[in-house]
Amino acid sequence: MESVVRLAAAAVAAALCAVVVKQHAREVGAVLALAAGALLLGAALGAIEEVRALADELGELIGLSPAVLAPVLKTVGIAILTRIAAELCRDAGEGGIAAAAETAGAAAAVLTALPLLRAVLSTITGLL
Repeated sequence: MESVVRLAAAAVAAALCAVVVKQHAREVGAVLALAAGALLLGAALGAIEEVRALADELGELIGLSPAVLAPVLKTVGIAILTRIAAELCRDAGEGGIAAAAETAGAAAAVLTALPLLRAVLSTITGLL
C-alpha cells in the first residue's frame, strides 16, 4: 500500500511539473511527462512480475497448462500497453491516433486470445 501511495504522489508531482513547464516550453513539458511515465512504469514492473509469478503458481496448483494461462497474461499486458499508448497520444493532442492505437490493441488482444478460445471450443465440443 505504501508503494502505491508513493507512486501516486510521484505521478501527481510529475504531472504538475509537466503542466507548469508546458506553459513555457511545450516540447520540454512533453518530454518531462514521457520521462516521468517511463520511470513510473519501471517502478511498477516489479509488481507486475510478482503478479505473473503468482498466476503461474496458481496455474500449477489447479492444473492449468501454460498454453491456457499465457494468452490471458499476454492479453492483460496488451490492454495495459494499449491504454498507456492511447493516453500518451491524447495528451499530445492526437485523438485520432489514440483511437487507432486502441483499435490495433483490441485486434492484437483478440489475436492473442485465439488459442484460449480454441481450447474452450475444443472442451465444449468434447462435452457434447
